[in-house]
Amino acid sequence: MSGHPGEPTPEQVAADLTHVVGRLVRKLRGASPMNGLSPSQRSVLARLDGGGPTTTAELARAEFVRPQSMRMTVSALESMELIERAPDPNDGRQSVLSLTDEGRRTLTDGRAAKRGWLSEAVSEELDPAERRQLADAVALLERLVQR
Repeated sequence: MSGHPGEPTPEQVAADLTHVVGRLVRKLRGASPMNGLSPSQRSVLARLDGGGPTTTAELARAEFVRPQSMRMTVSALESMELIERAPDPNDGRQSVLSLTDEGRRTLTDGRAAKRGWLSEAVSEELDPAERRQLADAVALLERLVQR
């Protein structure tokens, strides 16, 4: 609880931050050409980009979904030619999934569109002092997520 009148409580800051971050995420998704993909599909593409080739079972564990659900996600991404499978060099009974050039391009274009929208919004809506405040807030948020 706050000891100073008018000072927001941690609970109020958390509620306000949750609300505004959710709205920001929705805006960023809308700015991206990847908005035709489901959140699960976008997450799998990002995971393959960051972690490299992996199996469907490993993706399912990492994404906290059932293997059957991951197979459906993987199948859809394969049909869009965003990922491809190859035999697992360590276990011939399995396949390893990786991004295709088109999958990588889709991620790159999506990320660029999001950054472009946000950069334009910051440029148009915030003066230099506010941009400094936002940069400081980003550093604080980074500290929170490192916890």
